[in-house]
Amino acid sequence: MAIPSSSTALKVPVLLLKTKSTPGDSYEDLFSCRQNEHAFEPTFVPVLHHNFHEPGMTKLREVLHRRAIHGGPDASYGGLIFTSQRAVEAFAKLVYDKPDAGMGWPHLQDVPIYSVGPATTRALKAIGQEPPLQVFGEHTGNGDALAKFILDHYGQWYQTRQVKPPLLFLVGEQRRDIVPKTLMDPSLAIDRRIQVDELVVYGTGTMKSFPRDFANVLQATETSPVRWVVVFSPTGCDDMLRGLGMLNDTTGKVTKGGLEERKTFIATIGPTTRDYLRRTFDVEPDVCAEEPSPEGVKQGIMQFMASNIVSQDLSS
Repeated sequence: MAIPSSSTALKVPVLLLKTKSTPGDSYEDLFSCRQNEHAFEPTFVPVLHHNFHEPGMTKLREVLHRRAIHGGPDASYGGLIFTSQRAVEAFAKLVYDKPDAGMGWPHLQDVPIYSVGPATTRALKAIGQEPPLQVFGEHTGNGDALAKFILDHYGQWYQTRQVKPPLLFLVGEQRRDIVPKTLMDPSLAIDRRIQVDELVVYGTGTMKSFPRDFANVLQATETSPVRWVVVFSPTGCDDMLRGLGMLNDTTGKVTKGGLEERKTFIATIGPTTRDYLRRTFDVEPDVCAEEPSPEGVKQGIMQFMASNIVSQDLSS
């Protein structure tokens, strides 16, 4: 399969099927930065809507106010875990909505904050604190690797404690259980096992407007010789494929005819979404990021374009 080469005059649209993160989005930052001969133009098309879960937010606010997360022997928790930028946004809201909480709010300077990868870490570090939060785990990239890292790092942090203080894990209504299962594995020695309390701070629903919003963005980028769609979860994949004209509504599978001539290419954030597309719609994404990060997605796209390029100027 051959795709046109980039010109200096025209950027390749990258349609990111996600809500733009606040206060900054690392996908926008990375894809807006020109690299070598490739220039991209990122556009966000939200598939899911997120809302704060008030019971969990109230509980977290109470925990922070009574300074229950610290390094002392009477602490309720000895640290925090984040595996989602939405959880960071919920946490940031409470930090920025601080009442007269005194110096040092939210009083977490002496505990480890664990983050699943670069994007979540950047979101945490963007929360202005003095002194800054101590964030660890940026290199891990997934929950399994993060949990294994925590076992060793947290064990060293509280090495004088036979029983480690619990960790508070801020999560959404839908999440994987790999982190708590790994840290609380009964087969672990008592001095390595870590209690994890999950606290739901946000919920997720499907955007009813997604099919229309996606169609509008496709129309706006129709004249581009090449464009990319980046898929972050199985949710909305059917509407995405239908919007691209690839889905056979009778069979529920992707129509194979014409795929070689298309100008829209699909990248997935990782193997879970890739396998869902394979299994459910009988379609192979063009790129599956080796790492579930902005860098991993962009690297996969650029490698694909480099190996499938022809000498046709995008401006033609």
